[in-house]
Amino acid sequence: MGKHRLPLSLFIFLALMGIIIALPLLGAMIWRDEPFTYYLAFPPRLGGVEHAPFSWGVSIGLAVLILACLLPFIRQAVRMSGTGVEREKKDEQRFPFWGYAGGALCSVAWILAWNRFSWFSVCQPYTFPLLWIGYVIVINAFTYRRTGSCLLRCRPVYFLTLFPASAVFWWFFEYLNRFVLNWYYVGIDAFGPWQYVFYATACFSTVLPAVLSTAELVKSFPFIREAYRDFIPIRPAYPKALAGAALIIVAASLFALGLFPDILFPFVWVSPLLCLVSLQTLAGREQIFSLLATGDWTRVVSLASAALVCGFFWEMWNYFSMPRWEYSIPYVHRCLIFEMSILGYAGYLPFGLECGAVGEFLKNMIPPRNGTW
Repeated sequence: MGKHRLPLSLFIFLALMGIIIALPLLGAMIWRDEPFTYYLAFPPRLGGVEHAPFSWGVSIGLAVLILACLLPFIRQAVRMSGTGVEREKKDEQRFPFWGYAGGALCSVAWILAWNRFSWFSVCQPYTFPLLWIGYVIVINAFTYRRTGSCLLRCRPVYFLTLFPASAVFWWFFEYLNRFVLNWYYVGIDAFGPWQYVFYATACFSTVLPAVLSTAELVKSFPFIREAYRDFIPIRPAYPKALAGAALIIVAASLFALGLFPDILFPFVWVSPLLCLVSLQTLAGREQIFSLLATGDWTRVVSLASAALVCGFFWEMWNYFSMPRWEYSIPYVHRCLIFEMSILGYAGYLPFGLECGAVGEFLKNMIPPRNGTW
């Protein structure tokens, strides 16, 4: 690691934090009537945003846009499925014993989360993190069985760092959601401020480990690498100019987030990614999209797919859990799978890239033991 690498990473992080925290709050203080403390209350307060009703026109238009973006990837997957890409011939490891322990933890936590045992009522809110710790262990066990390597076994320091980093990472989204109120929590009335912070932080700490562990498993399949390693190259002629323009657009959108929540709410999901990538590009650093210049989409597809897989389990396990979250999305809140609109699942795709970008950012500050991703 170069002697200037950590200071530059720290500068990028502080700039990112300043943009995401300061601009929405500054804009809201200008455009809206709520006091400063409204946006910092724990647990978060409901109300203050009236969402637009469901619209078939917006929903159909958004569905067409999503399908148009995904069509090249779907077509490539279909094309490669006919080429008979076979699994790599390598000796698999036995499924490790700790994988069975993770499966047992996940199963027990699932039963406890979806039932309302009176003897377990005090601990009921804390089953959700246990579900995901079990999930993360199982996914790492499957990856280890396939490849002989996984984050948990081969990069334990990095793996453990993902948990506190994940809590900080998701708190950014919770903060941005206070300006648009696209989701809210049910069953947290009994929580005091510090109890809520502790509970929420425990839940948020599993996001990055889950997505990045799942991405590692997805990437282990030869089909993914063969289909997307030499795909569509993207080489912007003026990357720093493009990064600067993206940063300006994101900054303006965050500043106006409180004024136009029904229009700008997608920036809750994409602004951290665009900010981080833009800052890294302007600083001359590699970022999550760097490999696209050679047409290698493996990392991007693995991360997006992993977040979609995790998204399904998040929404499913949330459905009968308590506390849980519900949604209020303008224009598209219909055709639900669990609590989430079917179109809303598309938001997990860029979210996976955000998880990967943060993971890469951390990885650059924690040297790997074996030089692998």
